[in-house]
Amino acid sequence: MPLKYIEKILRAKVYDVAIETPLDFAPLLSERFANTVYLKREDLQSVFSFKLRGAYNKMSLLDEASKLKGVIAASAGNHAQGVALSAKKLGIKALIVMPKTTPEIKVESVKARGAKIVLFGDSYDEAYGHAQELAAEKAMVFIHPYDDPDVIAGQGTVAMEILRQQTGRLDAIFVPVGGGGLIAGIAAYVKFVRPEIKIIGVEPDDADCLNRALKASRRIIIKQVGLFADGVAVKQIGVEPFRLAQHYVDEVITVNTDEICAAIKDIFDDTRSIAEPAGALAIAGLKKYIEREQITGHSLIAIDSGANINFDRLRYVAERAQVGEHREILLAVTIPETPGSFLKFCKLLGGRSITEFNYRYFDNSLARVFVGLSSSGLESDRASIIHYLQEQGFPVTDMTANELAKEHVRYMVGGHAPCELNEIIYSLEFPERPGALLRFLTALDGYWNISLFHYRNHGAAFGKVLMGVQMPNSERKAFQQCLDSLGFSYCEETENPAYRLFSGGMN
Repeated sequence: MPLKYIEKILRAKVYDVAIETPLDFAPLLSERFANTVYLKREDLQSVFSFKLRGAYNKMSLLDEASKLKGVIAASAGNHAQGVALSAKKLGIKALIVMPKTTPEIKVESVKARGAKIVLFGDSYDEAYGHAQELAAEKAMVFIHPYDDPDVIAGQGTVAMEILRQQTGRLDAIFVPVGGGGLIAGIAAYVKFVRPEIKIIGVEPDDADCLNRALKASRRIIIKQVGLFADGVAVKQIGVEPFRLAQHYVDEVITVNTDEICAAIKDIFDDTRSIAEPAGALAIAGLKKYIEREQITGHSLIAIDSGANINFDRLRYVAERAQVGEHREILLAVTIPETPGSFLKFCKLLGGRSITEFNYRYFDNSLARVFVGLSSSGLESDRASIIHYLQEQGFPVTDMTANELAKEHVRYMVGGHAPCELNEIIYSLEFPERPGALLRFLTALDGYWNISLFHYRNHGAAFGKVLMGVQMPNSERKAFQQCLDSLGFSYCEETENPAYRLFSGGMN
């Protein structure tokens, strides 16, 4: 079955626009993990992503009649730039449908390459649907970002380069997965030429469409996908990529946001370059694989797939990298509200570096402290400090893995409300577009009172909101139906210990 892809990959015309990217040795990662680690630097392409390989290969193979019709694509960034550059090179008119939430820097980058832009919807899926309608209406050729054999073959040239560059021992290649075009092309080529090499996909744990599909032996639609790694935020794996993955992908590893942020820092430390979240996925998966398998002396390659990150997101990445590297412990500690107890607690921390310290008076008998501590990175270190504090009479709640604590509570001012509020707490992903907040509040129509609202902009298409709403339990279903109608991703957090300990209303 892969033979047709081998021929397609060998014939791919990607080098009219793409470069053969270097395979860079990563000395710090290699030393730290006692394995030989390499980065395939697709972030060094002219559009800072591998996506132009597949886009150009597909478009270069169009017949003259199709080229005259022009091409259309849906994308929030990397594929759009690949299509725009390819269209300019081939002299084809291009129309790109992008979500209204797309950052201006990406919109302007596509425009600079000569493509026309249509902004539609809040998400890729909405933009994709509109692009399909326009393609039929205008008789333009739709260029799919991943579910097309010619696109897959273009991405497969990455594997051809890797095997040419690394002729010695090679144990595994780690590949970021969104719609699956990249891993399908790489797997088809590698398993034909050197089948002993493992092909390991890496996905965010909140957008793991291939992982779920392989487990179910069928394509699964994810209702809500996480948006931090926006380059791979795909709800369903492509038909053709899934068919190939079932035969040639060895396994899929999932990683969380903190692990992705730590991987971005790892890449920076080794190369002084900044990967986008999707671009750092493979390194996050590689690290997790090494720790799980306890391997040494292996030769491992991770695809650094892109560098299209907004500058505004770097603050968020830096915040979360320490936790992702297990270098920061977050604790909620209860101390007696008596003279000297605060000093005693601080002395117990000894020579540890304190990364965060938030204190709020609770009542006449107790105080609650939110504290961040530097860590060696070992799981035993966190367990040791928690056990020590509890032995000394300070009740501790571990907040290191609590998303609400990391996203909101550690940044909120004011502490507990002075009375019981009968409020229900929700965390939401909020679209970053003009009028979004007004639209949201209008939908509530003043029917429910908002008792808490905390919003953080991460420089992405979606921000994070923590919201408290006063309502009886009987109205909860109606409120959730209101959120569903707006298409927001949300989760109830009323019983979350971070909220209960630091922000809930007091009796």
